[in-house]
Amino acid sequence: MTGEQGVRAAARVAQIEAIKTTARELLIEKGAAGLSLREVAREMGLVSSALYRYFATRDELLTALIFDAYNDLGSAVERAAESNTGASTTVRWRNSCQAVRTWALAHPNEFALLYGTPIPGYNAPTGTIAAATRVATVFGSILNDDRAQKAELADGQGRDVRPFLSVSNLALVMPAVDPSDYLRGVMAWTHIFGHLTFELFGHLVGTVTSPDLAYAAVVDELTEWLRLGE
Repeated sequence: MTGEQGVRAAARVAQIEAIKTTARELLIEKGAAGLSLREVAREMGLVSSALYRYFATRDELLTALIFDAYNDLGSAVERAAESNTGASTTVRWRNSCQAVRTWALAHPNEFALLYGTPIPGYNAPTGTIAAATRVATVFGSILNDDRAQKAELADGQGRDVRPFLSVSNLALVMPAVDPSDYLRGVMAWTHIFGHLTFELFGHLVGTVTSPDLAYAAVVDELTEWLRLGE
C-alpha cells in the first residue's frame, strides 16, 4: 500500500467511525426504529448519497452498530472474568456479572439496541452470531471450569434437554458439564439479562429500592443456584 493509499484508507476508517458515532447519538433521540441514513447525513452536514459509499443501507449501518456493541460488551466481560489470575469460578462469575451491568448502565442505548424491542423489518445477519455469543461463552466456560475442577462427570440422570436445547453446540463450550445442567446455565444467563432489561427499562420502579443491592443479591442467588464453588 502506497502512502497515498494509506492516507485514503485511514480517512475512510475515520469517516466510518464518524458516521457510527453520529448514528449512536441519534439512537438516543429517535431510537433504532427511527434511525435513517438521511438523518445521519443531515446531522453530519452531508448529502445522504455521500453515506452510500460507506453503508449501502440503514440495515448495514445498524449491523455495524450491533456488531460493535456486542464486541464491546464481550470484551468487557472477558476482561472481568480473567482479571484475577487463578481466581475461583465464583469470583469470575461475580466479576463477569458485574461487568455486564457496568457496561449496560454506561451504554443504555446500545443495550436497548441489542436486547430491547426488535426493530421492524430488520434481521441481523448470521455474521453477528459470534459477537453476540461472547458473553454466553464466558458464562459457559466458568460453569465448565467449575464442574471440571469438581470432576463431576455426566451421569445422565437429570432432565433430558435434547428436545429444546442445542446440546451439540452447548457441549462445545461446556464439555465437562452434565447435559442435564445445561438448562441451569442457560437460565442463569437469561436471568442476568432479563433483570438488567427490567432495571434499565424502568420495570423495577416501585419494587426495588436499591438497584445496586438488588443486582448483587440476584448474582449471589444465581451463584448458589449454579452450585459454583461448592
